[in-house]
Amino acid sequence: MEEVLDLYHEPYDPRRPVVCFDESNKELHKEVRDPLPARPGAVARYDYTYERNGTRNLFVMSEPLTGWRHVEVTKRRRKQEFVQQMQSLVDDHYPDAVGIRVVMDNLNTHQRYAFYEHLPPEEARRLLNKLEFHFTPEHGSWLNMAEIEFSALWTECLDRRIPDAATLRAEVAAWERTRNEDESTIDWQFTTDNARIKLRQLYPTNHD
Repeated sequence: MEEVLDLYHEPYDPRRPVVCFDESNKELHKEVRDPLPARPGAVARYDYTYERNGTRNLFVMSEPLTGWRHVEVTKRRRKQEFVQQMQSLVDDHYPDAVGIRVVMDNLNTHQRYAFYEHLPPEEARRLLNKLEFHFTPEHGSWLNMAEIEFSALWTECLDRRIPDAATLRAEVAAWERTRNEDESTIDWQFTTDNARIKLRQLYPTNHD
């Protein structure tokens, strides 16, 4: 916990950006009856029944200090997809960075050996040499600022029925574009000193 908190309060370094990474999923629901459109004195109305149309995984990467984020919609979230996201982070989003410090949780797909399972050894080593992983503690995923981005995404974009993957991608891309244009940063206030006071029950007791 303290490692992540100290990282958040380091001075901004464009050559070694801090990027928060997280994943979630969205169920796709198709309408079985056409909704009634809004009219004067009445809001739009939707039937309570719907047809399940599968799920899609959402990867989010966010650089809180600059107000940049990217959301990728995928069919699955295996180690293979995790490696692809990290490869995109290095080559597409931060090609000029000396190193990228990635904050994420301890999901079983977030493994360094996964790079060697899905890439040639030279490519796996190249990527890992540029990636520095910082893991949030167990039951401490709230320390990952990417969760704040997911909260905004759900509130502003996904808190409704979305029928299919194509619509989901279009809606997420529009949300991402608007939020990036606004350069919506995250002003993280919680510090290591705060943690030692407010979360003191998590620290070992000194019996000396």
